[in-house]
Amino acid sequence: MRGLVSLAWGRLATALLLVFVHLNLAAALSVPRYSELEARTRADLDANTVRRELGSRLSPGTLIFGPSDGKFPATTARWNTFAPPQIQVVVQPASEADVAKIGDQVQYCNANGIDFLATNGGHGNSASLGTFTGVQISMALLRTITIQPNKKSAWFQGGVYGGLVTKYLWERGFVTTTGSCDCVGLLGAALGGGHGRHEGLYGMVVDNLLQLNVVLGDGRAIRVSPTSNSDLLWGMKGAGHNFGIVTSFELNIFPRGPDTWHYHNYIWTGAQLERVFTSLNRLHNNGSTPVNMALNFGFFFMNTTVSTTDPILSWTFAYRGPANEAEALLAEFNAIPSVYNEQGDVPYSGVSKVQGNAEDDFICQKGNKRITTTAGLQVYNLTAERLIYNGFRARAISHPTLAAGAGILHEGYSTAGVGARNPADAAYPFRSDHHLMLFNGVVPPNDPVLEELAWEWANEVKDMWNAGQPTRTENNYVNYANGYEDLETVYGREPWRLARLRALKQKYDPQNKFRFYNPIVEPREGKGKGKGKGKGKRRWFQG
Repeated sequence: MRGLVSLAWGRLATALLLVFVHLNLAAALSVPRYSELEARTRADLDANTVRRELGSRLSPGTLIFGPSDGKFPATTARWNTFAPPQIQVVVQPASEADVAKIGDQVQYCNANGIDFLATNGGHGNSASLGTFTGVQISMALLRTITIQPNKKSAWFQGGVYGGLVTKYLWERGFVTTTGSCDCVGLLGAALGGGHGRHEGLYGMVVDNLLQLNVVLGDGRAIRVSPTSNSDLLWGMKGAGHNFGIVTSFELNIFPRGPDTWHYHNYIWTGAQLERVFTSLNRLHNNGSTPVNMALNFGFFFMNTTVSTTDPILSWTFAYRGPANEAEALLAEFNAIPSVYNEQGDVPYSGVSKVQGNAEDDFICQKGNKRITTTAGLQVYNLTAERLIYNGFRARAISHPTLAAGAGILHEGYSTAGVGARNPADAAYPFRSDHHLMLFNGVVPPNDPVLEELAWEWANEVKDMWNAGQPTRTENNYVNYANGYEDLETVYGREPWRLARLRALKQKYDPQNKFRFYNPIVEPREGKGKGKGKGKGKRRWFQG
């Protein structure tokens, strides 16, 4: 029965290791023309050519291979195949000695008019990725972790991912802030914010970044810290995919705390929806969630062992501490009649598994075409949730194939550590959001009719979430954004935020090399605009 509740539509945190896009502050009200640069990828680009021309400049451990190599499919696999980058050649540093050579790889690409894209887990979700053709710089083998002598921080290479970091630190008596899904690259999540189970205590991942080693678009390697290129440190904390390639970074670590965490998983029918969301709103109390009630997330999805026409509500709670404390907070939920529930106590390193977002769980499977929309909420609107549920039920009857691939995710964190930070201290703009929402619809790869229906549904759900909070503006977490949203809804509506990001872009990436993951620079009118799939109808595709 555990499989019944462990299908969790987990975090889509983007794992691309790219860095920020910034414009000139003086041009904050207009888009600079360097956004019109065209890719000039060489027609003869293949692995043999790159190996011959670049190989002598790299250390022997670096791997260079193309589509004919057996490693290519796994290395280039994407979590979402809706708009995948077109990879012609992979360059894969394999050891710490190779890290210093990434600048050589960037310079080689620049000299030959080749675009480059640094990746780790391949979880990037933005449609802008579909405009890329060129060389993938894979960071996936760079996974060294070095705890510092003061035991208060550690250095991580750019290829580490959440599950690896959690297990490594837990075994040595520590924890740190990561995303909540084990398979997602830690840095990809961090550069956009990084929500996770310890944010109630310590803030998001981005709040704990101390310094980073970054390769810029011209191949130069710089240190970004409070004392070196300190202006860029602000931008890296929330818009970091637009500025460069992060080869390693230093992050705060903390004593690991209780030996076990308590979890409780439930399945409810739709008849209990109002009771569930009323109890959730009381538990979270508009951002006042008990600090140790670290994370709950739930989703609507089809489970035909329960019903062939009605979606279920599947919810999972993780508490940092013993069962008696957790169950006192969950008393309201225990009083709601459920189809199934289970509970237990596990080490923190095992929480992802019991919540259904470990490395081998369904949510981490790659190769699916996903239609997604997102929203940020403060509280749940019961009317909106009932309308969303009824819309799901209608699709289950009218288009069962579409409904079978859909999951509507609701994430609720303890956010005290997030809200305690000064919003001006980082580029991440949405500290007043307490819930992350995601529509995630898996569709067959060659079914345009079903895909169009999925987009219609996805936007309907997004509109209902936002209509349920009429006094707030639309917010879209960059790591969940699909690439069609308006810039202000992703990087913040305060004018000074985009102005500051654009000034940094002009300074650190004036040639706009890092423009493939939710970039802050718009293409010129009529080129690269969206196909009308997303609400913002923004900017990519065919451009």
